[in-house]
Amino acid sequence: MMTMRDKLQALLTQLRFHGMAEAPDAEIERVERDATPACELLHRMLCAEAASRRQRSLAYRLDQADLPWNWTLDTFPFERQPGIDKAQIKGLAGLDFPRRADKILLIGPPGTGKSGIAIGLLREAASMAIAAASTMPRCCSTSFTPRSLIVPQGD
Repeated sequence: MMTMRDKLQALLTQLRFHGMAEAPDAEIERVERDATPACELLHRMLCAEAASRRQRSLAYRLDQADLPWNWTLDTFPFERQPGIDKAQIKGLAGLDFPRRADKILLIGPPGTGKSGIAIGLLREAASMAIAAASTMPRCCSTSFTPRSLIVPQGD
C-alpha cells in the first residue's frame, strides 16, 4: 500500500514539478519537527519549484545558444589581455545597452578576446532571460588594430 508520502512524490513527478519532487521528504520532516504552518511549507515547496524551473530554463537557453566555448566573464583572462578595460566590460555585463537599443562593436586582431567577451555577455543575457539574438554584439576582427577596443555605438 502506498503511503501519503509515496502518493505525494508520484503526483509531483506526474505533474513534472521537478523542484518540488526533490524537496518533500526534508520539508515534511522539517514541518513535523518545527510545527511549521502549512502556508510556509507550501511557500518553500513552490520556491524550490521556481528555482528549479529557472535553472532548467537557463540550461535550455544556453543549450539553444550553442556556444562554442563554456566561457563566462568571471573566467575571462583579463590579466592576459591588458588592453581590455575590465571595468568597461563589467559595465557592459549589466546589459543596459540592449535596453537603450545601443550596439557595441568588439574590434581587435585575432586572439585578443572578442569572442570570449561576446560569449560572456551572451551568457549574462541568457541568465537574465534577455533574447540573445536581438541584444548581443556581433564580433568583427581586423588585422590593423593595435589592440582590442570596445566602442559603444548608438544607431
